[in-house]
Amino acid sequence: MSMLLKPRRLDDVVILDLSGRITIGEGTLILRDGIRKLLDAGDRKFLLNIANCDYIDSSGLGELVTAFTTVRNSGGELKLLNLTKRVHDLLQITKLLTVFESYNDEAEAVKSLK
Repeated sequence: MSMLLKPRRLDDVVILDLSGRITIGEGTLILRDGIRKLLDAGDRKFLLNIANCDYIDSSGLGELVTAFTTVRNSGGELKLLNLTKRVHDLLQITKLLTVFESYNDEAEAVKSLK
């Protein structure tokens, strides 16, 4: 199963609901292109909801870091929402939990971007 990206808005925050696998190839390209289009349209506040991502490989992890850096360099913020245990453990092992802010509650995450 490839990755799907469904954007939705809550005020000026774009919530990107990701599902499937963030892997080398299609998964990373979908994420990169989606973020780039939204940035080009003027959006600057992003939540990546990865509750339905069942797998992230090293390229997918790299793409999360690239997205974070791209958004930050454009004057925006990107935070993670609803980490699965598997993704949480992966981010902990790679020390990326110190880079990303993550939330389990959507309302709290949106509030943090105001």
